[in-house]
Amino acid sequence: MHRPDAITLKQLRALSAVAAHGSITKAAEAIRLTPPAVHTQLKQLSENMHAEMLRRGSSGKMELTPEGEVVLESIRRIEVELDACMRSVSELRDGRAGFVQLGVVSTGKYFAPGLVAMLKRVFPEIRIDLVVGNRGQTIAALEARQIQLAIMGRPPRVPINTSVLIGPHPHVLIAPPDHRFAGMRRIDPDELFEETFIGREEGSGTRILMTRFLDRIGDGRTYDAITMSSNETIKQAVIAGLGLALISQHTVVDELHTGRLVKLDLPGLPIERAWYLLNRDDIPLTPAAERVRAYISQMEGSFLPQL
Repeated sequence: MHRPDAITLKQLRALSAVAAHGSITKAAEAIRLTPPAVHTQLKQLSENMHAEMLRRGSSGKMELTPEGEVVLESIRRIEVELDACMRSVSELRDGRAGFVQLGVVSTGKYFAPGLVAMLKRVFPEIRIDLVVGNRGQTIAALEARQIQLAIMGRPPRVPINTSVLIGPHPHVLIAPPDHRFAGMRRIDPDELFEETFIGREEGSGTRILMTRFLDRIGDGRTYDAITMSSNETIKQAVIAGLGLALISQHTVVDELHTGRLVKLDLPGLPIERAWYLLNRDDIPLTPAAERVRAYISQMEGSFLPQL
C-alpha cells in the first residue's frame, strides 16, 4: 500500500542530495546528516513508494532509477513552490503584499476610485478592494469586519475606532445657474423656505447635515423635501430645476467648474466638515493595511477634488 502521507521533506531532500553528489557520504555532508541517517531516509522513501529510487552505476556512483527520476522531478517542483510560499509569507508579514478592504461613504465615490488607483501603483502587490455605501452601511461593514479601513465624515462612536483627519470636506447649497437666488449676496430665509430641498435617504451623513442646517436657520420651520438615493440623481434634479440641495462640494466640482450648477451664498456656508480615515481599535490591522493607512494619512487630502 502506498503511503504518500508518510513521505517527508527529509526523505525527498536525501534523494535530491544523492542525485546531485553521486554518493550517500557526500550527500550526508551536503545536508548535514550522517550517512546512516541518509540511508535510513532513502530506505523509508523506497518503502513508501514501493519502488527503488537509486542504483549503483557502472562508474560506482549512485544513480537514479526511472522511478527515482520521476520523484526527483516532483521534488524540484515542490522546492519551487516552497520558495514561492516563503516569499509570499515574508511579503505578507512585511506588508509588501496582502488584501485590504477600504470602505468609503457614498459621497467619497467621486475621489475614492482615483485614490485606490494611486494606491495600487504604489503597492502593486497589495490587493485593495473598494466598498462603497452610505454612512450606516459603512459603519455596519466596519462592525461586521467586512472592511479594515473606512473613509467617512464624522467618526462613529461604535465600534470604538482610531481616526485621523485626512482633509477638508466642505458642504455647499447648490442651485441651477438660472435660479432666482443665483449671485445674490443676501437671501431672505422666508423666501428660501419657499423652495423644495432635495436630500439623500435617512441615515446618510449629508441628509443629517442638511436637516441640521435648515433647522438652525429656519428655527425648526417646515419645508418641502424630496428624497433621492444618490448624489448623481440629486445633481441632475437640481440642474433640472426641481429644487435646491445641500451637498458635498467634492461631488459637484465639475458642475461648478462648467457652470451647470452654482453655489448659493448664505451665512454659515459652506459648512466645513472633514474627512477621516479610521479603523477599529479592537482588531489589529494587517501589515498591508497598516502600510495603506500610513500612506493615505501622509497624503493629507491631496487626492481630494479641488475647486
